[in-house]
Amino acid sequence: MKKGLKIFLFIIALGFTALNYQPVKAQCAICSANVASNVKDGQKTAGGLNHGIMYLLGAPYLAIAALGIIWYKKYRRKNVDLNMRSEKLNLN
Repeated sequence: MKKGLKIFLFIIALGFTALNYQPVKAQCAICSANVASNVKDGQKTAGGLNHGIMYLLGAPYLAIAALGIIWYKKYRRKNVDLNMRSEKLNLN
């Protein structure tokens, strides 16, 4: 398959995915009821719950970034000497 066709099909699939957007509630019934009752009472449990969710969301990204930095520092080439000839190349 040609590269242009692959890119075109990827864009079409991405477009269909974007058009099929449906909002959902990402909380279980117990968490939703707990947050709703605490907001009515004036407590700030919802903020703590949101901070906890953001902490759990960021942890895998930080772990992958740390592994990427370690890999980059360990396997990058250092002091590579390229022995190139100074004569002209004949490409015919």
